[in-house]
Amino acid sequence: MRSAPPRTNSRRIITLNVNGIRSAERKGFAHWLARGEPWDVVCLQEIKATTDDIPRLLLAPRKSHAAFHPAERKGYAGVALYAKTAPRVATGFGSREFDAEGRYLEAHFAELTVISLYLPSGSSGPHRQASKFRFLDEFLPHLVQLRRKKREIILCGDWNIAHKEIDLKNWRSNQKYSGFLPEERAWLTRVFDDLGFVDVFRRVDPRPDQYTWWSNRGEAWAKNVGWRIDYQIATPGIAAKARGASIYTKRRFSDHAPLIIDYEYTLTA
Repeated sequence: MRSAPPRTNSRRIITLNVNGIRSAERKGFAHWLARGEPWDVVCLQEIKATTDDIPRLLLAPRKSHAAFHPAERKGYAGVALYAKTAPRVATGFGSREFDAEGRYLEAHFAELTVISLYLPSGSSGPHRQASKFRFLDEFLPHLVQLRRKKREIILCGDWNIAHKEIDLKNWRSNQKYSGFLPEERAWLTRVFDDLGFVDVFRRVDPRPDQYTWWSNRGEAWAKNVGWRIDYQIATPGIAAKARGASIYTKRRFSDHAPLIIDYEYTLTA
């Protein structure tokens, strides 16, 4: 793990798939947010809870402004965002199918938009992979629209795609599995190469063996047999202001790890 540099004029953004916000709270996540490293924006995915079911300590940690976009189906998906500076919030990206699943939440600050995003997983079967491909087809035009706006944008979340061979331990044996399919990787390449978005973590840290998700099977965590599927993907202007990145692995709050990036940026409402 590469530690982030000392915070001077930087703004810290954290993203984490909590795999159930109530489960993460029981594992000490609320305490970490309240008393751990300072932060300015936190994006959560797969909260698996309605607003009424959010644990009290995670309703507004550190007196933050909180926004939740749960799925209509109980115990499924859902995203959230905490911010020290009050943003203007919008949910969904105009998809009849996927907005109901709670996968997209925008927080608009003065000149920056931070998005908490949760792409579908296709690992549970062909029907889910088909759903994932439908999401990719619908979401790419939305990304095109975002790039046309005169704003800096950071899309934080679980994209459920490892982009390159460096981004997962056993890439050779996973080329036919969801999350590392050629079609998924090519789609993400379009996001970077054609649309001009930047993989901020990779811009700061080019080292191998940097992962954000580990299977609960076997000894994946202990042996660091992981995947890097959680990202902060940004427009070039704000990406260039990234000054440090880290993946927090001292404690486990879910099967994912918090991805932390510091930006030299003034965040205003």
